[in-house]
Amino acid sequence: MRLTVGQLQAEVAGALIRAGASAGMAEATARALVLAEAQGLGSHGLSRVTQYATHLKNGRADGRAQAEVVARKGGAVLVDAKAGLAFPACELALREAIAAAREHGVAFAGVANSHHAGVIVDHLRLVAAAGMVGMGFANSPAAMPAAGGKHPIFGTNPVAAAFPRRLGDPLLIDLSLSEVARGKVMVAAKKGEPIPAGWALDKHGRPTTDAKAALEGSMLPIGALSSPKGAMLALVVELLVTALIGANFGFEASSFFVDEGNRPGIGQAFVVVDPGALAGRERYLERVETLVVEMLKDEGVRLPGARREALRRQAEAEGIEVGDALLAQWRT
Repeated sequence: MRLTVGQLQAEVAGALIRAGASAGMAEATARALVLAEAQGLGSHGLSRVTQYATHLKNGRADGRAQAEVVARKGGAVLVDAKAGLAFPACELALREAIAAAREHGVAFAGVANSHHAGVIVDHLRLVAAAGMVGMGFANSPAAMPAAGGKHPIFGTNPVAAAFPRRLGDPLLIDLSLSEVARGKVMVAAKKGEPIPAGWALDKHGRPTTDAKAALEGSMLPIGALSSPKGAMLALVVELLVTALIGANFGFEASSFFVDEGNRPGIGQAFVVVDPGALAGRERYLERVETLVVEMLKDEGVRLPGARREALRRQAEAEGIEVGDALLAQWRT
């Protein structure tokens, strides 16, 4: 069945409300999941609805949580997600950070006691819309070993950035520090498909192409077969989103891919910069466009976020296809 974006958001929100989420939490989460699906990011889109609903029902997430600012000093803001789904807390943190950056030029907002935050760069759309530069970081339940290690310690720990432009879509950059996002392995496991070599290790620390074995084992950091750089970057993100804001480390959180377990209590962190506080907004915009023009001189170069934006616009115009079985599952 093909649904409009609005209809699909209503379906997802309804499923989350029936699972125990407040209306506000359900609506914020539905917007994020449908946006991910619209951009072709199925591993962070509709495939997460049942997972989130189960976590709400089992108490791994508190559907009645009300995120709040618990610390503030200068351009630094800390939000407690209160063990709820992450999206309302991240939205609060970013609105606070944008306001703080207007006053101070730069702001750092942390979200502690949180849950899975979806596509990190999508949170930064608020920042780009405000004409500011945003960076985002998050940890997740342990999925990757430290450099030279075998057992999972770090999450896949995404890094994202958004750079607004004068006229065109913002540059939207988003990558996990694992060789691929763990959600892709989850999708492969559900389909019974193998994964490429170099993506993961099994629970014994051996390379595997079996998606189910990979979910029981660990993901490999980017470039792990030739360099420890990916693992070092994962360590940086892990510390940014835990030590500074008091969130749990990845190894302290139960996997998102199991129904039972603890409340993950992980963290997200966002940096917001007002270009007007530095070289000035006009100089910033001119510099971005100069770089974009140079990049596009080479045939085949695609600006980061361009494909996602094209798919999003197509979905907004044509709707999104959803299986009848999935809709029936959500409606029960």
